[in-house]
Amino acid sequence: MPSTHDVSSLVAEAALDRPDMLAVVQSDGRSVTWSALEDEVARIATGLGAAGLVAGQRVMVAMHNRIEFVASYLGVLRAQVVAVPVNPRATAGEMARMLADSGSRLVIADGETLPTVRDAVRLLHAALAGETDELDAEILERAHEPRVYVVGAAPSDDEQAYESLRAAAPRPVPPLPDPEKLACLLYTSGTSGRPRAAMLTHRALLANIDQAAEVEPPMIHGDDVVLGVLPLFHVYGLNAVLGGVLRHRAKLVLVERFDPQATLDLIDDEAISVVPVAPPVFAYWIGEDQLRERLGPVRLMLSGSAPLSPTLVEQFTAATGIPVHQGYGLTEASPIVTSTLCSAELQEGSVGAALPGIEIRLVDELGHTPDGDDSGEIWIRGANVFSGYWPDGDDGPDADGWWGTGDVGFLDDAGDLFLVDRLKDLVIVSGFNVYPVEVEDVIREVAGVDEAAVIGVDDALTGQAVVAYVVPVAGAEHPSVATAVRDHCDVRLARFKRPSRIEVVEELPLTVTGKVQKGRLRGIERRRALGLLE
Repeated sequence: MPSTHDVSSLVAEAALDRPDMLAVVQSDGRSVTWSALEDEVARIATGLGAAGLVAGQRVMVAMHNRIEFVASYLGVLRAQVVAVPVNPRATAGEMARMLADSGSRLVIADGETLPTVRDAVRLLHAALAGETDELDAEILERAHEPRVYVVGAAPSDDEQAYESLRAAAPRPVPPLPDPEKLACLLYTSGTSGRPRAAMLTHRALLANIDQAAEVEPPMIHGDDVVLGVLPLFHVYGLNAVLGGVLRHRAKLVLVERFDPQATLDLIDDEAISVVPVAPPVFAYWIGEDQLRERLGPVRLMLSGSAPLSPTLVEQFTAATGIPVHQGYGLTEASPIVTSTLCSAELQEGSVGAALPGIEIRLVDELGHTPDGDDSGEIWIRGANVFSGYWPDGDDGPDADGWWGTGDVGFLDDAGDLFLVDRLKDLVIVSGFNVYPVEVEDVIREVAGVDEAAVIGVDDALTGQAVVAYVVPVAGAEHPSVATAVRDHCDVRLARFKRPSRIEVVEELPLTVTGKVQKGRLRGIERRRALGLLE
């Protein structure tokens, strides 16, 4: 059996062990066995080399959940090229920025994403030609004009079909010489400013897959059928779900997008036993008739990417009889840090104990360990931790391997972690990170806007929602400013980043140094939620 050099090696091992077993199934009925998936991965890896890519160069993957995403991502890793999975619902401006920043030389897009990719490539071309200043000069220094390969649609004259990337015959790729080589770039909020790409090595990805595999009782085992509704471009779907399926040689059922009724039907049809989801799914399902019967094949529900209400967990378990296990994770941790499967007992509000091989410590404002059960910033250490942010490894782990998450929590005597707050100004919508600075910068582009502040508010379906407070320029009419902001955000921001509500105000609360007091804005929203404001 080949040794595991990188995540793609898990496919080769599975193909030897169970070649004719189904590996990945799409909800539309398409499927691929382990041997066929290994063949596809090998062909893509060979094809990337034939296309002139060399180790360390970047390939953007802009697709929805489908078999070609799995094969492309693993083929890129096999070729020792760097994968850059991105949100297929990103806007052209967002995608152009990621193309430039990552220096991707090739993009693989599906039919639905292709129009946005084409617009992004045109914008990048214009920026490189000096025809627009929409992209920062600093990131343009890394940019290349990428070739586009198309899945499931007809390519234009300057594009190529996905099939042309598949080599006629796969050739062996030399083993990965160093697990510290960069495997993928995943765009996240970072700790400040615009989204940045977390640098995840082959070591980090494999480490978290192995750490999760040591959890007892197991999250996934070999005879499980696992729901793949979480987007593969997100680290939760990419490494926690896909990586776990590869490690245990389970079967993955891919869903392009979540539909409450269709997904319940699929769970029954495919006898899905493990359901990893984001918290909003529980709110969608809790009121469904005959929910226990419809989730009959399920043995385990896994929730991550955002906190889940203890009340909702209790209601769901009472309605279905299915245990719900939560975890805490971050893109920078590849992603899983804790799981309630590691806890001695389930406790309300806990996100569980650390996975094997991961250490957690708390740090107060002075850099010391908090007294007793006081809270502090959560710092983590383990082989799963990233190597810093692209391109220079900034803000990565310290010399001893510890990294401050920006989240605040406390640990009980049993080692269970309880989240309290965030040091970051991060908003998490349906499990996806929204950094307020990015949204504020887009809003300030609107002609009638003088200033803007963005916060997150609780939302029953999405966990949090984005709310924008906007100060208009003198003389601007409030309704027209709100409309202009909404229209501009619809063009410039992915749907999950767009404000769910826009409050046009005469002024923002400021500190004596001129910083927006977002705590006061959150207080206004809390009073509004309690019905104390009209």
